[in-house]
Amino acid sequence: MTSHPTPSSDFPRSLQLSPSVVASQRVGGPLALNEKYAMHHKAVIDVSLETLESIAKLEASWKELEARVTHSFFLSWLWIGTWLRHIPDGAKPHVLVARSSSKIVGLAIICRRRAWSLGSHARARWLLNETGDTRFDRLFIEYNNILAERPEAIIPAGLHALTSHLRRSDQLVLSGIDPDLELAACRAAGLAGLVTEVKQADAAPWVDFAKVRQQGGNYRATLGRSTRQAVNRAMRLYAARGPVELRIMETTTEALAAFDLLGDFHRSRWGRKGAFANPGFRPFHEELIARGVPTGAVRISRTLAGDQTIGVLYNFVHDGRVLNYQSGFLYEGDGRLKPGLVSHVLAIEDSIARGERSYDFLAGGGGHKSHLANREHAMKWIAIGRDSPERRIEAKLRDAKRMLRTVGTHLSKKKLSLFIPYSGASS
Repeated sequence: MTSHPTPSSDFPRSLQLSPSVVASQRVGGPLALNEKYAMHHKAVIDVSLETLESIAKLEASWKELEARVTHSFFLSWLWIGTWLRHIPDGAKPHVLVARSSSKIVGLAIICRRRAWSLGSHARARWLLNETGDTRFDRLFIEYNNILAERPEAIIPAGLHALTSHLRRSDQLVLSGIDPDLELAACRAAGLAGLVTEVKQADAAPWVDFAKVRQQGGNYRATLGRSTRQAVNRAMRLYAARGPVELRIMETTTEALAAFDLLGDFHRSRWGRKGAFANPGFRPFHEELIARGVPTGAVRISRTLAGDQTIGVLYNFVHDGRVLNYQSGFLYEGDGRLKPGLVSHVLAIEDSIARGERSYDFLAGGGGHKSHLANREHAMKWIAIGRDSPERRIEAKLRDAKRMLRTVGTHLSKKKLSLFIPYSGASS
């Protein structure tokens, strides 16, 4: 890309960053509000926010940058490109572009969405690789970031460009971020005189295969006693029906059929509250599966007991890491049957045998995750904006709503516990 596209006219004037008019920062040094970000060897970072004029043109630039940097699956063009082709009308995607000597060294998608506010000023939310549409964003991006060639310089430059140009009531929303990006975002917010609010804090449990291999390579032997007993007991019970095996779906047709079955399992478990209640969920993932299975970036498996499918796992594979994005299981009356535990144990053992590095359950609660993981990644959802009485009132209202939801959940679980006897490790 040798020419700079026109800065977006949809953005407020304060966010129309000319490639030659941005703040500056030297790597490792204090931030100086000059006109550019200086990198090592006197190179300069130009940061601009540009209208997304063509997905095809962005694809070429994104893939070229992606090929030479370390990044998460959620910053791959497979995820981002599919997401862009399915975003709802009105999402207004724009591209944050960082350049050094006219070479693209950083990319991210920034969407703008109007938001409710108690105050008299109109508010916009600027979202990193999200749309702001609550239902559509239930696709749930994690390990979110700016795709960057030199993260230690490019990411702070991009964050500073965004935070320093927020209008009075606007917010920058960063969802599913790791501690490194959170720290960089807090620094950028502080330099711009803004406050950072944590909307949600969670952890992504994962299995570090290096630890398993250091203990001899037998994954089941590393599990806690009760979990190991629950897995072995369930395996024996399932084996009475026939061979218990994990079968990888090798073709797109097989994978899509398994995805349909996963949806059936999921709906029977969660009804209208599950991921499949999102109308954008299925078409997005059908395309992602069709594009990802042939390359090995998407891995869908069935867990079979004889001829019966007792579980379906929908995983991503990136840089030796397996990410468990979604799953569906056949739950039966016998609490000793653990389709989730069995499916994940078999998938983890398969991944270890393939020489991969880790198995990540991603963020969110789930009994089997804590039983099966040996490490965890911290994950946060934050918003950056100016402090104000309205912001503090809104924060208290959100806290109250969150507390009521928690109380309701605990009451529901307590009510269920009166009718469901304890049966060992979670399925």
